[in-house]
Amino acid sequence: MALLATAAYGLVMEAQLGHDRALAERDALREVRSYAEAYEQYATRSIAQMEQAAIQLKHAWEQAGGQLDLRALRRDGMFIDAAFVEVAIVDAGGRTVSAIPRRARAVPDPADPALRYHRQNNSSALRIGAVPGDPAARQRQVRMTLRLESPDNEFAGIVSLVVAAEYLTAFHNERVLGRHGLVALAGLPADPGEVRLEAPGAGRDASLFRTAPAIAGVDGAAPLPGTGFTDGAPRLLGWHRSAVYPVVALAGKTTADALASARERAAAARRVWAVISAGMLLASLALALALRRQQARSAAEEEVRTAYRTATENAKDGFYMAQAVRDTTGAVVDFIVVDCNERGASFYGGGRDDLIGRRISVIEREHGGPMLEAYHAAMQEGIYEDERQMPAGRRMQITWGRRRIVRVGNGLAITLQDISERKAYESELLYLANYDTLTGLPSRPWVTRFVPRAIEEAAQRDGTLALLLVDLDGFKEVNEIHGHGAGDDLLKQAALRLGGLLRPQDIVARLGGDEFVVVIAPGGSDEELAAIGGRVAAALSRPYDLGSARCTIGASIGISCYPRDGEDAATLLRHGDIAMCAAKREQGSHYRFFDPDLYVAATARVQLRHSLQVAVAQQADAPQFELYYQPRVNLATGRLCSMEALLRWHHPELGMVLPAKFIPIAEECGLIGAIGRFVIEQACRQLALWRGAGLAIVPVSINVSAHQFGHGGVHAHLAMHLARHHLSGAMLEVEITESAMLAEGVDVRGELAALRELGVRLHVDDFGTGYSSLAQLQRLNMDVLKIDRAFTSELTVSPEGRVLFQAIVSMAKALDMEVVAEGVETAGQLAALIALGCDEGQGYLFAAPLPVRQVGNLLARPQLMSVLAPQEVMALS
Repeated sequence: MALLATAAYGLVMEAQLGHDRALAERDALREVRSYAEAYEQYATRSIAQMEQAAIQLKHAWEQAGGQLDLRALRRDGMFIDAAFVEVAIVDAGGRTVSAIPRRARAVPDPADPALRYHRQNNSSALRIGAVPGDPAARQRQVRMTLRLESPDNEFAGIVSLVVAAEYLTAFHNERVLGRHGLVALAGLPADPGEVRLEAPGAGRDASLFRTAPAIAGVDGAAPLPGTGFTDGAPRLLGWHRSAVYPVVALAGKTTADALASARERAAAARRVWAVISAGMLLASLALALALRRQQARSAAEEEVRTAYRTATENAKDGFYMAQAVRDTTGAVVDFIVVDCNERGASFYGGGRDDLIGRRISVIEREHGGPMLEAYHAAMQEGIYEDERQMPAGRRMQITWGRRRIVRVGNGLAITLQDISERKAYESELLYLANYDTLTGLPSRPWVTRFVPRAIEEAAQRDGTLALLLVDLDGFKEVNEIHGHGAGDDLLKQAALRLGGLLRPQDIVARLGGDEFVVVIAPGGSDEELAAIGGRVAAALSRPYDLGSARCTIGASIGISCYPRDGEDAATLLRHGDIAMCAAKREQGSHYRFFDPDLYVAATARVQLRHSLQVAVAQQADAPQFELYYQPRVNLATGRLCSMEALLRWHHPELGMVLPAKFIPIAEECGLIGAIGRFVIEQACRQLALWRGAGLAIVPVSINVSAHQFGHGGVHAHLAMHLARHHLSGAMLEVEITESAMLAEGVDVRGELAALRELGVRLHVDDFGTGYSSLAQLQRLNMDVLKIDRAFTSELTVSPEGRVLFQAIVSMAKALDMEVVAEGVETAGQLAALIALGCDEGQGYLFAAPLPVRQVGNLLARPQLMSVLAPQEVMALS
């Protein structure tokens, strides 16, 4: 048996070691994969810096009319970094026009692969390729080129940057990858550049790759055999493709380095196994000899008796032997205890001597509880089992016992197990399952069982029942600002306040988080329930003392009634929740009764959200979104000066859905980012198409929501599409609301500065409806102020409206901002705007938002109105 045990242990150990090795290999693969991803980000940033330098050089060459001296640029401090091996401008014929360092001879090379590639591809993308003559086995340099175009958009040559390989492979870290690890940067198989840069460890000068591995997927990791490397060592290789450039980053670590710790643990485990096995064999031999001697000395009967006594006395359970007492007819009338262990005697508050020899009927009278009945049942059936609560107030030392009685000849063998702790634990679990430990209120499971019973009782007496769903407004902010301890204290105080408002028969429960439910039975009239809802809202809105802090929150309450709003618990709870959500949306309305229209609205909102998710997911294949364009007019000249891009959703069933209806839903479900990117991409693409059609394009402004602006990155997306479509930043304008200017968690000034560096003009949209101040406008240095249509509509209605509008215009002019009036619809408003010095106007007086097919005519005839004479302005205003 010892041999079998050691062998089994060895097999289990080897299986575990194999599993540990597999886990170590998996962790190592994850590590090299993560390192490859980090290396890819490093390489992408490095290449992006080189691309930026190439773009600057390209713009400088185009602005200089094709006459540019690179040495002069170097004297001015450009291209002095050691990473630049060579910087050159090559014309369409392959002749080097200018180069750093200066070449001895500029022999035209029309067969240059980069020149051939850019001549054949009308793309502004950066090409990354090998340097001609650089050995493929271990490239020392890499060449990055950009296409040059003449003023008539014809191929004019290339910008060529030759960069040292160390600039892109310096990410190698021997401490992480090991002495024989490597990092490499390779071009994709489909890319003609055939780039292969490598930084092997151990100071190797030659390449470690024998053959370039085939990379499958965007990123991943896999073990490679030693045949793939020149040193014959197998490695774990991770790779990650760049999302921006046609390169893939690789990181490798030798299998020996990656699994060194696992091998050491395996060796230690085998040594331990050897020691334990030897010990077990020796111990088993000694035990076998001892047992033989014991068996020779002891009789079988004594051995059994000793074993029984040892088992019973050391057990945690009570053991008893009872002999049946019969009358003259042979019927069992009682039982007498003939044996027991000390543990069993202690349950009855005494010792073995106190219990042995006593009748069960006497013990039953002293300690209480049915005993004889159970013993008689065991004599008749052969076995009897039960769990019972021991009588309180007696000498019993246990509260709950599990009893098992087995008939043995003319007697009974009884086992009594103490299950008091288990019962207490079950009781605690039952409490935890039904009551909230923080507030002591009933919890959601309890409510789901109680409400159906309450509804059944109300139905039997033809009565009513009401549920008040209560949600604390602002509780999340309390947690974030003061901590979860303060939030827990607030919940306790809120629970006490709710309990103090209600009748004894009413129930308060906590559904979870900051949600409570109040069960009012009987329900009462709507007026009574409204009064209760008002009292609850008022009580929960009083300030809370949270230690050193003092805060005030609100409450939103939804009321549903049985049987009017539902005949089962699930329906009442759902309808109460819908009413509560409606109360929360109606800021200032503390309680709201359920209305069937709310259910219809909630269902429609869910359906619209699903349709929106489908529309965004299928936009590429079955587009439902479209941009309309509404012109802005220069009031001094009457000409078209800009257009605002307005998103429209063509729902397949609902028809045209305006942004005011679906943009809030998009922000709730996280789709606003994808929609915002579509608007930017579509606006840039359309500008390029109009320009290609020979139309005189004007700037297009796009709206950026507070949610989208708060997540940052708008400038990066704009820059990408401006570059893709060869557009100047001046052709795009960004409109942000006042709430977006106050967005938390983002560097507002930094985002605006990044947009301004692109040449994009910045508008404050719907001014007057938010919270911005003069100091805020001055600090953020905005270009244009768009006054909300609510102020424009009051221009010709009241003197106060005109005075307020004049004040806004004066303020904007003082801050050197242009002023655009939104919602211009009448000639009187137009004249008033001109008289007040407003710069531009936008509204149905000039044109409604137009689809793309109608904008071409607008660009061809940009004069949208005749200029009003001063006397006409005075007459109309």
